[in-house]
Amino acid sequence: MDALSHHIEKIILQFNTRGMVPLSRKMAPGYCRRAARLIHTNKGTVLIGTGFPVKGSFETDGPIGAVAIYRVLDHLGYNPVFVCGPPLSRIFGDRFHSYEIPILAWQDSVPVVTEALHKLKPALMLSVERPGITADGRYCNMRGQDISAFTAKFDLFFDLGTCPTIAFGDGGNEIGMGNVHHLLTDLPIKPSVTTCDELVIATVSNWGVYGVIAELSDLVGQDLFACFDPHAIVSYLMSNGSLDGVTTEATPSEDGFPLAVGDQIIRQLRGALSLNPAEDPVPN
Repeated sequence: MDALSHHIEKIILQFNTRGMVPLSRKMAPGYCRRAARLIHTNKGTVLIGTGFPVKGSFETDGPIGAVAIYRVLDHLGYNPVFVCGPPLSRIFGDRFHSYEIPILAWQDSVPVVTEALHKLKPALMLSVERPGITADGRYCNMRGQDISAFTAKFDLFFDLGTCPTIAFGDGGNEIGMGNVHHLLTDLPIKPSVTTCDELVIATVSNWGVYGVIAELSDLVGQDLFACFDPHAIVSYLMSNGSLDGVTTEATPSEDGFPLAVGDQIIRQLRGALSLNPAEDPVPN
């Protein structure tokens, strides 16, 4: 892994208290760069799943990063499509190219997903902070509560699809964490068993998306952070009922972090790209 990739992955894992830093040491480094290359080499329709259920609504972590990468992909000439269950599918449907999948049992969801894959013909699929099924066939939040009744089965796109897949997670219970399922036994969560081609971990899943956007910016020679405004995104999400997934409060924050911390992460990533990481340096 080159110095830039090492620096980027260090930036997005700052302030972590949920076991992702020790996990990163057991994973093959360079995952943000590999994910960016998968995006770069698989142009076409990209399905984006996001939305973690919380108190009848959805959390800000995930949709912020999902909208950011949607904007980036659209700018680069891809065809991004949000694939979500309600209520997020209906909120996104007013502003973005979206495809709703209903909240059904696993087996009942199989023909729905099979039809969607046939219609949409994805070149790539992304999951951004999306619940992943556990070994006992349920979906659980970070508190171990069963949220299966509120969760559309986006895992099936990864299971039944044939194109490359990228997943973003920050706690162990998200789609993609099946790649490291054997390394999650010490975490106080019920881990997901759904796998992916490239897993990106971060302190906040949105920050993992930013890490990949930084690598993609380097690959294409553009500042792709100019494609989106996190504050405008969170304002839009909050006006439609989103909550902080950790505090469960309606605040402009992500996993308990004020949005200003996410701004700092983006500044550091931009600094890394310009070889001037002096502003907001990453702690040693």
